Amino acid sequence: MVTLTTPRLLLTPFNERDWPFFLSLRKNADVMRFMGEVLDEAAIRAVFRLRCEEPNIFVIRDENNVALGDIGLRVSPKNPHEADIGYALLPEAQGKGYASEALTALCDYGFHQLSLWAINAWVLGANQGSSRLLERHGFTRTQVLEKAYLLNGEYYDDWVYRRENTLTER
Repeated sequence: MVTLTTPRLLLTPFNERDWPFFLSLRKNADVMRFMGEVLDEAAIRAVFRLRCEEPNIFVIRDENNVALGDIGLRVSPKNPHEADIGYALLPEAQGKGYASEALTALCDYGFHQLSLWAINAWVLGANQGSSRLLERHGFTRTQVLEKAYLLNGEYYDDWVYRRENTLTER
């Protein structure tokens, strides 16, 4: 099991003890407003079980081991040199640089340990904070899918971002 460390954070694999945190994260309307519908507890439990089994999905913890959010890479089954990245932080952890620190660590891990050629991200056009974060970390918007994502009865543009590994020869 891989654990990633940064100056202020530990990124640890999910385990059963993380269930209360995951439930609170995925039930939080502010967290989910750009991600998806708030699901019932049984559906959230099913997602949590997958998080516990999947490699490269981590809980973001501060130096006191308090869970702040999650972040992960899902390697493409069709192209093992690419992965999609996703992340979520509790509202009280946002705006403090934690997402930036975790994103740096996970991109480094993906490019250097997993030998990825590229990392992709999908962001709702309305999520300006996430878009700015990705752009600050070298991601480029490659596509806009207009009104492609239905969330809580409203259609949103879906923005596709990509960061290529400039250090890897293919």
